[in-house]
Order: sequence, then structure tokens, then C-alpha cells
Amino acid sequence: MSVETAIREILIKIGEDPEREGLRDTPDRMARMFGELTAGYAASPEEIIREALFHIKYDEMVVVKDIEFYSLCEHHMLPFFGNCSVGYIPNGKIVGLSKIPRIVEVFSRRLQVQERMTAQIADFLMDELHPLGVAVVAEAKHLCMAMRGIMKADASMLTSSMRGAFKKDERTRAEFLSFIGKKA
Repeated sequence: MSVETAIREILIKIGEDPEREGLRDTPDRMARMFGELTAGYAASPEEIIREALFHIKYDEMVVVKDIEFYSLCEHHMLPFFGNCSVGYIPNGKIVGLSKIPRIVEVFSRRLQVQERMTAQIADFLMDELHPLGVAVVAEAKHLCMAMRGIMKADASMLTSSMRGAFKKDERTRAEFLSFIGKKA
């Protein structure tokens, strides 16, 4: 069954007429929308960074902060969105600056839970860069919590994944958190 057919069926099941003027093109629009919102399944993070790895002697913290992201909660398929900050301490290898937001994009453009997304970003960078450490902090608002259930629109969720030096050394973790405007 195609996405368009499934959306038509959903419209009928909720009591709508998929042939009325405002809904006639909705199944096609939604199919394209789901393609955009889940584009991370078709993207390879390894391919993204392949041509952007550089060998350089630099062992200080690199941080890209406030990376905007949008994702879909895998439980209700409602959006969650916010900002992600990523830091790493190189160990002879760095990645091109624009690749870090692209990596966040790949993992966020899948059906997700925020905890897994945060860990996937950290694990991928550890595996590919072999840095001294990686830190990822994501803060997001979840429409599944705002629009339904508990209905708390102002609540946000904060997750972190610390690896290597960021997990072992409190000063390194505190420095990263101060860079992104969070307290240790």
C-alpha cells in the first residue's frame, strides 16, 4: 500500500472526505512531507564525512553549538524540535565544520526518541574520528507532550551523551557546558 493510499484511508476513518477541495492533494503532500522528514534513512553519515576528514595536530576542544534540528517522535509521529550542541577533542583528525550539523540532520531525520538520537551522534563521532572525547547536548520541545496527553507546551527535554574525556574529566565536561551556556 502506498503512503498516499494509507493517508486517504486515514482521512476516511476520521470522517473526512479525501475528495473535497482542501484535501484532494493532501495524500500526495503528506507522502512528500514524510519523505523529507525521514530523509535520514536514505543518508549515510559515513558518506557525508568521507571527503571532510583532515589530519591535523590539534588537541583543544571544538564545539558547534545551537544546531537547529527537527525530528519525529517514533511513538506518536509528532514533531520534536530544538537545538543540539556537539563538542569533541581531536586526536590527530578533525572533520569539516559543516559536517557536524549534517550529522545531526541525518540522525534527527528519522523516527526517533531524543535519548537515542543524542547517543547516535556521539557514538558516530567517536567511531569515525577516534577523538579524545565527544559531548552532545540536545534540548527540544515535544509536540506529543504539548498537544496531547499531559499537554505541557512549555516543557522541554534536555539530553546529553558524554564519551571519553567528557565523561571522565569533570573540568572538561564543565568547560564544554560553559561554552554552550549550561551549568555543570
